[in-house]
Amino acid sequence: MIALIQRVLEARVTVAGQTVGEIGPGLLALVAVERGDGPANAARMVERLLGYRVFSDEDGRMNRSLTDTRGGLLLVSQFTLAADTAKGTRPSFTPAAAPDVAEHLFNEFVALARRQHTDVATGAFGAEMTVSLVNHGPVTFRLTA
Repeated sequence: MIALIQRVLEARVTVAGQTVGEIGPGLLALVAVERGDGPANAARMVERLLGYRVFSDEDGRMNRSLTDTRGGLLLVSQFTLAADTAKGTRPSFTPAAAPDVAEHLFNEFVALARRQHTDVATGAFGAEMTVSLVNHGPVTFRLTA
């Protein structure tokens, strides 16, 4: 699993002009499921998202996690993160899990996140989404699990 996370002041996902998920301060995570990923990858990624220290403490150092700040978590499926871009001028999506497999694991991942954190929103799997955000920092990291 791959997650591109951004520390945000706010983020929103719309589908066909309708807001389907939004958060205030917290993390936006664009998430790709790769071939061979399973429940252990999903559990590890939830652990990393909730525990990764990207929020400032009272001294201005990145020492606080999403769990510490009780911020929002917006999870958006994005299979293009799993693309192989090593050669040529067109990405290969061979590393990405098949859509039905990815959707099932992504839904398990979301359910697990919701069991462990109170403020979790999502986009719409497989939909053409518009993602709006205000990146705070800017702070962006790529996580794998």
